[in-house]
Amino acid sequence: MKRMGIDFGSKKVGIAITDENGSMAFPHSVLANDKSLLSNITDLIDKEGIKEIVIGHSLDLAGNPNPIHSQVEEFIADITMRSGIPIHLQPEQFTTQEAIRIQGRNKKTDASAAAIILESFIE
Repeated sequence: MKRMGIDFGSKKVGIAITDENGSMAFPHSVLANDKSLLSNITDLIDKEGIKEIVIGHSLDLAGNPNPIHSQVEEFIADITMRSGIPIHLQPEQFTTQEAIRIQGRNKKTDASAAAIILESFIE
């Protein structure tokens, strides 16, 4: 089953996609968090045959939702209404820092963070 991982940010959204078996996550793209985000993601869901989505659950060090989490909840509701596929939350503390440590900061850093989130869910 093919899955999509999402690292949701206020300005950019990292996307990762698994192989056909859903066993390995790969960085895919970084999308602008703008008016076209929802349609871009639903187009990608259709094009790639995505059957499940994993979104980073943004919590602070005390385990409380970060301010961005209310936007994530709204985004989840919108994607659910459009696609109807299952969506899971996966803790995502420090995934961007881990991606930077592994590859350095570049245009795909957020996509790499999404791949870390997705890989963590798969494991």
